[in-house]
Amino acid sequence: MAQAKQAAGERNVLVHGAYTAQTALKAGVLDELEIHQIPILLGAGRRLFENLGTDPIDLEVVRVIDTPEATHIRYRVKR
Repeated sequence: MAQAKQAAGERNVLVHGAYTAQTALKAGVLDELEIHQIPILLGAGRRLFENLGTDPIDLEVVRVIDTPEATHIRYRVKR
C-alpha cells in the first residue's frame, strides 16, 4: 500500500478485491469503500468482511446509487 501511494503521488489509489480491501482496512490505510450489491446470492467465494478481526470499523455513507441491476454504496471510513 505504501508503494502504491508513493507511486500515485497526489492521486487516489484504488484497490479491488476482498483480500486487498480487508488488508487495507486492517492496516488503517483505506479512506473509502464502495460496494456494488447485485440481486443474486452466490454460494462460494471470499467473504468481503470475514477477516477484519473483532474491533468494529465505523463507516459513514457518502453516496448511494440504486439501479435495477445493482445498488452502489460508497462509505467513508471513520477514524
